[in-house]
Amino acid sequence: MATIKELIRIEAAGGISFGNYELAQKTKLSDFEYNGDLYKVKTFREITKLERNGMFVYESVPGTTVLDMKVDTGRMEFAVEGTDNTQITVEMEAECEYKVTIDREVAGFIDSNLGGKVSFSADLNPDKAVQVKIEKI
Repeated sequence: MATIKELIRIEAAGGISFGNYELAQKTKLSDFEYNGDLYKVKTFREITKLERNGMFVYESVPGTTVLDMKVDTGRMEFAVEGTDNTQITVEMEAECEYKVTIDREVAGFIDSNLGGKVSFSADLNPDKAVQVKIEKI
């Protein structure tokens, strides 16, 4: 298990890791600075949520641990672990089509809504993180 005990951290590879699906009570950390932005994470076994400068970035139900998240124009990559079938929602560009790949297999092509949200589900396991890649088509 690779839960993040400090709730959010910067990885050597340049991404950020956050969340702890093992927590029984909701825990949050605000004003974490990364690349000039302020991040806020809320996490526990039922939900994990990440905001950047007060705006939505990531949410999972139930909670997850996200490892080495990297966001670039039209693209987001991260590894994620948790329990059960998990609904994941991320913020991307509005009204665009995205290819979602989970562990090198195309999980689907998803259109973002007016707010830019892209939602998909993944079967997660606490013993193995799955790789997720979301790319604008």
